[in-house]
Formats: sequence, C-alpha cells, structure tokens
Amino acid sequence: MSHLSVLPILLPMFTGALLLLLGRRSVALRRLCCLLATLLQIPLALLLMEQASAGLQVYAAGNWVPPFGIILVVDRLSALMLVITAVLAGAAVVYGLRGDDHLGPNFHALFQFQLMGINGAFLTGDLFNLFVFFEILLIASYSLLLHGHGSARVRSGLHYVILNLAGSALFLIAVGTLYGVLGTLNMADLSLRIAQLPAADAPLIGAAAMLLLVVFGLKAAIVPLYFWLPRAYVAATPAVAALFAVMTKVGVYSILRVYTQLFGDTAGPLAHLADAWLWPLALLTLALGSIGALAASTLNGMIAYLLVVSVGTLLAGISLGSHDALVGSLYYLVHSTWICGALFLLAGVIARCRGPRFANRLVSGPALPRPMLLSGLFFLAAISVIGLPPLSGFIGKVLLLRSVGTGVSAAWFYSLLLGSGLLAIIAFSRAGSTLFWRIDTAARAGEPLDSMRLIAVMALLLCSPLLVVLADPVLAYLDATAHQLLEPADYTRQILSGGIDAGGAP
Repeated sequence: MSHLSVLPILLPMFTGALLLLLGRRSVALRRLCCLLATLLQIPLALLLMEQASAGLQVYAAGNWVPPFGIILVVDRLSALMLVITAVLAGAAVVYGLRGDDHLGPNFHALFQFQLMGINGAFLTGDLFNLFVFFEILLIASYSLLLHGHGSARVRSGLHYVILNLAGSALFLIAVGTLYGVLGTLNMADLSLRIAQLPAADAPLIGAAAMLLLVVFGLKAAIVPLYFWLPRAYVAATPAVAALFAVMTKVGVYSILRVYTQLFGDTAGPLAHLADAWLWPLALLTLALGSIGALAASTLNGMIAYLLVVSVGTLLAGISLGSHDALVGSLYYLVHSTWICGALFLLAGVIARCRGPRFANRLVSGPALPRPMLLSGLFFLAAISVIGLPPLSGFIGKVLLLRSVGTGVSAAWFYSLLLGSGLLAIIAFSRAGSTLFWRIDTAARAGEPLDSMRLIAVMALLLCSPLLVVLADPVLAYLDATAHQLLEPADYTRQILSGGIDAGGAP
C-alpha cells in the first residue's frame, strides 16, 4: 500500500504508453484499455481520500527525505481533486468511446497522458514538478484540442498553444527566481524560507509570486486572461471539452495551494500578497463571464462562459480567506466541475441530434428525438448551474453568500453572484426555448439518440442531487479540508519531520 500515492500518475502513464504501442490495432482492445484504466481511477481516488482523512500521506521517490528529491503529497484537498477528476474523466471517456475517438489518431493515449498531467499537478509537493506536470497536461491538451478536423479547431488551437507557451515561459522564470534566491522548490521548505526572508530579497520574491499569479490566472481563465477559453472549448469535441472543465480548476487549485501555503499568514511582508488582486479580478471575471453567456450564439459557447463564471465565483470565495468561505468554495468547485462537464456532453448529444447544419447554434432547427427526456436533462442541468433549489448549485451559492458577512464586499458579491444567476436564467431560457420549442419542420434531423452518450450525461448530472443527499458527510470532509489549508504550519511540519510514507518503505 506504500506506493498507492503514485498510482494515479503511473496508471495513466503506462496505459498511455501501452496504447501508443498498440498503434492502430484492434479498436475494441484500445477502447477497453482506456476505459478500464480511467474507471479504475475512481476507486483509487476514493481510497486515497479515505487515507487522507486519516492523515497526510507523503511519498518520497527513491527514499530521498524532503526537502530533497521528488515528493508527492496526498492531503484532503489533493485527494478531493483526484476524485473530481476521476468521476469527470470516467463520464468523458464513456462518451468519447461512442465515435469521438475515431476523429483523429491516438485519442486514447492522449486522454491518459492528460490524466497523468492533471493528477500529477494535484499530487506534487514542489513547484518544479508542478511545472513539469503542467507541461505534460498542456502538451496532451494541445493534441486533444486539435483532435478531429476543421479550421475552427486549428485557429483556436493556435491561440491556445501560443498563450500557454508564453505562460510556461513565465512559469519557468518565476520558478528559477525562487530557486536562485531561496535554494529550494519544495513547497513545505519554501514556506519556511519565505517566512525568514531578508527584507532585501522580498521585492524579488514578490515579483516571482506575481508572475506565478499570472501563470495560474491564465490556466484558471480569469480576467483579462480568459479570452482563449470560449474559443478553445467551443472548438473541442464534447468529450475533450468535458475533460477540459477540470483544467481551469488546476489553475484555481494552484492559486489556493501556493498562496495559502507559501504566502499565507507566516510570509511576513509577503503575507496575503495576491488577495488585493484576486478579489477585484474574481468579481470582474464573474461579471464578464455572465455577459458572455448571455451574448453567446451557440450552446457550447454559453457553457464555456458559464465555466468562466464558476471560476470567478470560486476565486471570489477563495480571496475572502475565511474558513466558511473556503468550505463554500470547495463545495462549489465540486459541483461546478461536474455539472459544466455534463453540460458539454449534453450539448454534444443535442448537436448530433440536430445535425451538422444546426448543431449547437441557437436557431430554430429540427425536432429533437425524445424531447421530454432531453429537455428534462437540460432543465436539471440549468437549475443546477443557475443555483436554484434544491440542487447542489443552490447549496454552494448559499454557503458562499453566508460567508461574505456584511459591508461593501458583501454588497458587491451579493449583487454580482445573484445578478449572474439572473443572467444565467435568461440565457438558459432563451437556449431551451430555441432548442426545444422553435421547430423548423423543413429541417432534416441528425443522428438518433445514443444510449451510452446519454448514460455518460446522466451519470454526471446525477452528481448534483447526490451532493445534496450526501451534504452532511461532504461538508464535514470539506470543513476538515479548509481547516487543513488554513494551518499550513502543520502541513510543513509533517512533510519535513521525516515521518513519511517513503517510496518503497512499508
């Protein structure tokens, strides 16, 4: 059991390599390998979550004692992110196996390498390997975004690649600066050295920290770095867009991890360095994302902007910095990732039924098959995203609103969060009435409904009522997670004390 912490990385890595070796051999065999490896991530992530509930798990590769060598850390937050990713990836791969994987070569291998990069980013305990896993997931995402054909994918892929290459360069500069001044990149060790930082070095470390904020903000898609996201997510295939729903959360996770652990209460003059920037940027992201969703001319474009809205909501909660705000943010993070992923898959189902001429365009088109079922799923997703009772979006928003307190900040947050909900109601009402009521009898219908694609959609949508039913244990876990995040000294002490689950140690 000592190697369990590294399995979320090794499993997709070896599966991806095996799928590359299989090449163009049996399609059924490649699909089976990809499906089994992805679904296996769910019980593995749940097992790691159970272990993280009992205490911090540290895996030191090669038995190198921290701060030396490569370490993986499984705490409550990283285990939670693994579960979110595993469930989302399971639904996305089931959808993708119904034909999307034939649109280009090596879909299954790229999917596994993408999972490897995402899981590694959540597990790593040092900044350099965070950079490495960022590059792995980005390289895989470049190819997955271009998976298929069409000039729209090429154009959006080019913008996506250029922006992320620039972000990677800034990340490397920031990491190099931190190492040059502090002599370490282990996050636990960095927190100690930043706390003891001489005043003369503080401006340089502060500059590196702000560079990291730009990089993570680009990954999370916050204002003014979010313009790449709608174009890229609209061009991607539904399975890829659904998996990409967790990509922005990698940026949010990095902001939460780095600016709580390294630049929290103990960072001296650099304490809470990013807070003054995060709050206004989060509110702007929330506002502009809502306007973009209202103005979108396609269903998946509207969903992409709603994903931007979720990022703004999350970062606003995180920037508040209180225990209750973190609990609400983490609950909303789980909800928004799964429901936005479900919406991308549902948009793909609707597009296939409407045919290539109409697809996701919000114009009158052919009548949809089994309209009661599709409209019911659409309604369930809509009220969950909007935040109407009794689904999980309502609970997440109530938790966030209760945590903001009173004063000017509360006035801004209440106005923008509730206003974004109103704009989302208008956007979904327009989209739903167009897709299900405005019927062009002369239009030719597209493909029939595919039962496996519907199962993938429903599996993710059912997570919303499940989060409500299991609200007590979920909130108890998130409460302990927030407490762990707000006590970075305990995190640092446990990693550097030597009482670790070292690689190969019993």
